[in-house]
Amino acid sequence: MQSVSFGRHAPALRTIVHLSDTHLLAGDRRLGGAYDSTGGAIAALAAVERTGIRPDAIVVTGDLTDLGEPEAYQRLREIAEPVADRLGAPLIWVAGNHDERPAMREGLFDEPGSLAPLTSVHDLDGLRVVVLDSTVPGWHHGDIDAAQREWLRQVLAQPAPLGTIVALHHPPLPSHIPFFDILELRDQDALAEVLAGSDVRGILAGHLHYSTSGTFAGIPVSVASATCYTMNLQRPPTEVNGMDAGQSFHLVHVYDDTITHTVVPVVEAPTGDYFSAEWVERMSRLSPDERLEAFSRKPD
Repeated sequence: MQSVSFGRHAPALRTIVHLSDTHLLAGDRRLGGAYDSTGGAIAALAAVERTGIRPDAIVVTGDLTDLGEPEAYQRLREIAEPVADRLGAPLIWVAGNHDERPAMREGLFDEPGSLAPLTSVHDLDGLRVVVLDSTVPGWHHGDIDAAQREWLRQVLAQPAPLGTIVALHHPPLPSHIPFFDILELRDQDALAEVLAGSDVRGILAGHLHYSTSGTFAGIPVSVASATCYTMNLQRPPTEVNGMDAGQSFHLVHVYDDTITHTVVPVVEAPTGDYFSAEWVERMSRLSPDERLEAFSRKPD
């Protein structure tokens, strides 16, 4: 679908689909006996296709599987790769605390199993996506160790034409939910020092199972909700638990001077039919002043 702009901003230079926390289990078992995580991933990817957008990449920010089972990674490929192929978009996988590095290397990248961090750099025709591995083998909290920080420093030494987006699992943000504090990203000051003065324009993360945003080292941070289950934030912070509702993903639109992160609910619902491709085509034939007259002016 071709982007159209009737306002001051030209169409986005790049578009990224940002999903997170699929938590697949081998054999399509239900997560915790309650949540259909496989069905959630399938539904989210179907919703991505319904947008009609052909993104420049699909970024999935960790907890791809729940137990790091090789069969679960294979199942995730079976679900995601056909969609990515139809959309012509590369899949960018990020490791989360529920993932296991050796099985993830073997299952998603066809590489020998290794405990080395799963880092990577992707060039989306001038927009650079740098994947960090915030996992700590054997633990659920996050960290970017000194070796990985030095690698990141070297990557960022040369700016990218359209800037850089960093993707990792553990967000460098506070959470108002107490148990997430225990599992937060550690040594954040050291990471901030590496990012300071770089061309990093945004940080994508997951881990929290709810959508939120903030800034880190002056850089916008966007956290995508989960596709498996989300957190019921209508409860007091000390009583927040999961619920099978509100699953979503983000559409990330990269412009010259800003980046937007749009939450897209994974739900099929009746929709009005006022706006259409025909309506857009009709507006496109008008001058800017005529469009204002046709659509902005209130009736007398």
